[in-house]
Amino acid sequence: MTPMPLRAGQPAPEFDVRSDDGRRVRLADLRGQWVVLYFYPRANTPGCSTEARRFEAALPEFGRLNAAVIGISTDTEARQANFRDNCGLSFPLIPDSERTLSRAYGVIGGLGGLLGLAARQTFLIDPEGNLAHHWRTVNPATHAADVLRWLQQHI
Repeated sequence: MTPMPLRAGQPAPEFDVRSDDGRRVRLADLRGQWVVLYFYPRANTPGCSTEARRFEAALPEFGRLNAAVIGISTDTEARQANFRDNCGLSFPLIPDSERTLSRAYGVIGGLGGLLGLAARQTFLIDPEGNLAHHWRTVNPATHAADVLRWLQQHI
């Protein structure tokens, strides 16, 4: 059975997970701030590396807008940790090798559905824990700026 697509205004699926570096990441703990939950198919690929580095460079601006950035892929913890090191990332990276979050957010099917990877999509969650916006298509080179622009125009 395919889950219903997530829509703006509805509560975001809750999660309580560990990042690649052992940090506990719970959506409930992030109440009161915006959350950028971005899914990508594979760590250490050119598109994913570009997108991650752009989010990292924009972290100070996201912080000024009271927004946290979290990256998620179906990669293993070790692959995510390697990605963090290679790209110099400081925000949480969630290894979703069990595909629990990817299924909850309806993003399984990246790279043409190959290997059950996460599709490159982003969810913006408001401070109350509701979905505010969903990017179904993403350009890795401009996506961080697109999310910042949306936040600046809507908050």
